[in-house]
Amino acid sequence: MDIAYWVVGGLLALFYAYGGVVKVIRSRDQLRPMMAWVDRMPLPAVRAIGVVELLGALGLVLPPLTGVAPWLALVAAIGFVLLQIGAIPTHLTGGDRRIALNVVLVLAAAVTAWLATTWL
Repeated sequence: MDIAYWVVGGLLALFYAYGGVVKVIRSRDQLRPMMAWVDRMPLPAVRAIGVVELLGALGLVLPPLTGVAPWLALVAAIGFVLLQIGAIPTHLTGGDRRIALNVVLVLAAAVTAWLATTWL
């Protein structure tokens, strides 16, 4: 189970760390080609989502790695499930019907949450 967690959780953490950094440092014009929804949200909200993604990525990796409060990995994974559940309506209401990635991320985060229960 540990190996499965590190494969799924590690890939999820890499994805969210990259996405979080991109949302925090890039301008709206640089984000627009990748994320059509950024025009419908205030830039501080986009930046806040990026910070949440970075913190969640750290939460998936650091607690199990250090052994300090490993239950935080479960909290981070559940947070990513909730984040993507919120992202799906955002994409659908804006005319952007591409939610396949969001569905995959919900499933990956749910599997990661299930695998993180081994440290409880």
